Amino acid sequence: MSGDDQITANETGVTNDDVTSPTTTSPQPRMSRRALEIQPFRAMVFGERADEMIAGGISVIKLSLGEPDFGAPPAVRDAMREQYDGRALPYTAALGLPELRRAIADFYRERHQVDIDPHRIVITAGGSAALLLATALTVDPGDEVIVADPSYPCNRELIRSFEGKVVDVPTSAATRFHLNRELVAGAWSVRTKAVMVTSPSNPTGTTIDFDVLRGVCDYAREHGAWRIIDETYLDLADREPDGSEVKTALLADPDAIICNSFSKFFGMTGWRLGWAVVPEYTIYAVDDLATNYYLCAHTPTQHAALACFTDESLDVCEQRRQELLARRRIVIDGLKRIGLPLEVEPNGAFYAYFSVAGTGLDAWTFCERALEEAHVALTPGRDFGPATADTHVRLSYAASREALAEGLRRLGGFVASLR
Repeated sequence: MSGDDQITANETGVTNDDVTSPTTTSPQPRMSRRALEIQPFRAMVFGERADEMIAGGISVIKLSLGEPDFGAPPAVRDAMREQYDGRALPYTAALGLPELRRAIADFYRERHQVDIDPHRIVITAGGSAALLLATALTVDPGDEVIVADPSYPCNRELIRSFEGKVVDVPTSAATRFHLNRELVAGAWSVRTKAVMVTSPSNPTGTTIDFDVLRGVCDYAREHGAWRIIDETYLDLADREPDGSEVKTALLADPDAIICNSFSKFFGMTGWRLGWAVVPEYTIYAVDDLATNYYLCAHTPTQHAALACFTDESLDVCEQRRQELLARRRIVIDGLKRIGLPLEVEPNGAFYAYFSVAGTGLDAWTFCERALEEAHVALTPGRDFGPATADTHVRLSYAASREALAEGLRRLGGFVASLR
């Protein structure tokens, strides 16, 4: 892996006309434009390279993926085992298991003090499917969708898949790498159809101030645009200054489309279960979209996920949130010691987004060399948008304390060698 080299048609220059069958000289069927133009998720690329090195006997510290090392709470694992006792596991309704939709509504009421009709909650095949439904529901060809730069890369590809146009708005440490009302207004056009906000943010780990979020939502609503809010990391976020839970966007904008996941707070990354909260008047359209895209989420996982909302499981998840705070401290202090201090400290998602501008390397080369020379896997800023593509790197502190300490030790040696 070197520089920009990626095994994808859009980056190697391969076109449909260049692809032939291995057994004949006849051209293969033409792939769609979206298949050729879609960008790789480079966090996965570096993760795969790290796995190859590990398989070859090299000790690699993987700090590239947002994958908690805890796994699902014990009660959830037990509940999943019970599902495989020979009972029938039929499809659920496309919108999901009614009991699970009610449990999520109860969770919002008890944890976030917001009442949601369970009818508005859609169970999805992972948080990614929630974002897929939100995009399919809102974006037509030529529509513009405003997103923060940097932000989660897959959102951009979903927008492009539905022939929308991504409007990347550069953000900075001054706005905690989030949009605000002024930035949204400056990017607005007659073609603006939606604004997408991820808070807490991937890759920066920062939350958007609630009043700032309200301002963004108000502006979009006043101009007739959708508000799509990804709250995948919400329940991992620091408490508010008064000790209360961080606020869901639904308290600022009850008609926003909310996307969430069981992957992060509940540690269920590979279980592929998520949910969306959608406006009442969109339910039937969302039902049809879900039915056609994936029919329903995985039945046994839906049943097992009911155990997420027991007192036992919620206590486990809170203990893990506290553990992530300790890991965050290791990372913040370690990066400062190395000479890569954070411009904005994370207070939500388990990511640190730091500048490598002072090292003399661009972010891609920094990550490539850190992997090959120090055996530490990170993610270059190129995944998250052009504004910080060459200057910033994401580190995930979802790994163990021991892995973080060793990874930072190795990274410190690598950075020292550059000087």
